[in-house]
Amino acid sequence: MKVAVLGAGAIGAYVGAALHRAGADVHLIARGPHLAAMRRHGVQVVSPRGDFTAHPRATDDPAEVGPVDHVFLGLKATAYAACGPLIAPLLHERTTVVAAQNGIPWWYFHRHGGPHDGHRLESVDPGGAVSAVLAPERAVGCVVYAATELQAPGVVRHVEGTRFSLGEPDRSLSARCLELSAAMRAGGLKCPVEPDLRNDIWLKLLGNISFNPISALARATMGQMCRHGGTRRVIETMMRETLCVAEALGCEVGVSIERRLAGAERVGDHRTSTLQDLERGKPLELDVLLAAVVELAEITGVEVPTLRTVHAISDLLALRSAA
Repeated sequence: MKVAVLGAGAIGAYVGAALHRAGADVHLIARGPHLAAMRRHGVQVVSPRGDFTAHPRATDDPAEVGPVDHVFLGLKATAYAACGPLIAPLLHERTTVVAAQNGIPWWYFHRHGGPHDGHRLESVDPGGAVSAVLAPERAVGCVVYAATELQAPGVVRHVEGTRFSLGEPDRSLSARCLELSAAMRAGGLKCPVEPDLRNDIWLKLLGNISFNPISALARATMGQMCRHGGTRRVIETMMRETLCVAEALGCEVGVSIERRLAGAERVGDHRTSTLQDLERGKPLELDVLLAAVVELAEITGVEVPTLRTVHAISDLLALRSAA
């Protein structure tokens, strides 16, 4: 199996190292000091499950890699529309694109069925710019439950979690999903193929939609947000509104808000990806988290006043941080 990791940051490099350890032909695509470190020393994973080092090929030029079986997309969703020149050399007619993104993906209503089948969400696919680059037919959904950080160039600190759930937009148990799942499990990851990944998308989103923007607004860690009474109540309200939108679309999360909060609190003083991006001056990936759910609320007629308020404030933060 030949796999390219386009955007081999903390999550991408971690997955690439695991797949390489399992024997896959892995190519990491990155840039800057991180790329230089991976070329010299490999990917060094520091983990409570045991440290290891893997030496997959690493480059900044996808043309050197050529067509692959699977592209694991580690880019932020904000970069999808502009990634055409990077991803084109990696594709043959059956290449799958596995997007490890938070939030609502651009393919959400592709082969969804029902009254919204084929609907395009403007907040995540403005003007169809993302679908033009990443054809929904290639998409395999991926919900990431692992927490990682770049401790230093080429060094990935694995905080907790090894689960990467996969699923087809049409809910089938496809050969391409099963093949990739087997390879990831051989590399030491949990990788179930879910019959309806949209339920997992909403489960993960339940935390991201609340913790990520508030962590950036308050400059707070997961543990700090959970321990602060007022903030915890705002997060609970955001979660309740999110569950109402999910239910209106026929999805069942299957986890209580209290259990979701308890799980977040156990993570401790971990900085969300949005807070890390803010601290590093990178674009904030909030459209797929908040704006998309507000748009879905409009489609389904669900009232989400707290989500709208937090979205308005965090959107201003994102605009100011990008200026």
